[in-house]
Amino acid sequence: MAEVDLADLDAFAAVARARGFRGAARLRGVSASALSEAVRRLEERAGVRLLNRTTRSVTPTEAGRRLLERLAPALGEVTAALDTLNGFRDGKGLIGTLRLNVPGIVAREVLPPIAGRFMARHPGVVLEVAVEDAFVDVLAEGFDAGIRYDESIARDMIAVPLGPRRQRYAIAAAPAYLAAHGEPRHPRELLAHRCIRHRFANGHTLPWELEKDGEVVRIRPEGPLIANSIEMEVAAAVQGLGIIGSFEEMLAPALNAGALRPVLREWWQSFPGPYLYYPSRRLMPAPLRAFVDLLHEPDSRWEGAA
Repeated sequence: MAEVDLADLDAFAAVARARGFRGAARLRGVSASALSEAVRRLEERAGVRLLNRTTRSVTPTEAGRRLLERLAPALGEVTAALDTLNGFRDGKGLIGTLRLNVPGIVAREVLPPIAGRFMARHPGVVLEVAVEDAFVDVLAEGFDAGIRYDESIARDMIAVPLGPRRQRYAIAAAPAYLAAHGEPRHPRELLAHRCIRHRFANGHTLPWELEKDGEVVRIRPEGPLIANSIEMEVAAAVQGLGIIGSFEEMLAPALNAGALRPVLREWWQSFPGPYLYYPSRRLMPAPLRAFVDLLHEPDSRWEGAA
């Protein structure tokens, strides 16, 4: 096979991950035609088609998928190696890009103050955040790290807590709903109520788990609405359509305004906050190392009432 340019391999990986030339071009700050030419050149030198192109989509072929699986870690090592040079740029400070994949709740409620401190300290670093609730292979998708809750993190990942506080899963309903249907006194009574449920990106609707004095009750409530939008779910609950279960932070504005009332508050289960996770690599990108160092500072983590 003819000699392959590293830049062409990088272009192919960007297009394959973005599932399109335009999306990859926006992320890379180059033209789509330049990426197309790089991929065409790579395919010619490799002697095999790497991407299937249609007017609507771009997807890796079997050969392309296998190449991407092997290529992503190698490109990550190259990026990390180059990032180690940042510390030698006298007077310029840290530079580079930190790419994070985070769920919506973290993007809204947890990450902003931490990100603000990080960007203020390292103005030369570009923080790129992709918000999606589905669990992804961060390395294969081109991210430096991800943020998820502990039960979703593979055991071979390094995990660093974003904050010392615990979060709670809250249950609430509109005053009008409780006046019309009564207020449950035990979690099992929720089975007789109209409940509003959330469908996650993986297609699952999780059971509600409540706990009090060591007693754990897990139920699968039924109701008139299942959505993948917490905003729609809260709006429906405020309208009195049913009882909602969600992160306490997501319900707090409606609870504070009196539009929702706590239900079974003494049963609300707490759980550890989210973690930053990343693969164990010999060379860690300098921006990621700086972000991890920030998280290890006690006053830099997310604070709030338990």
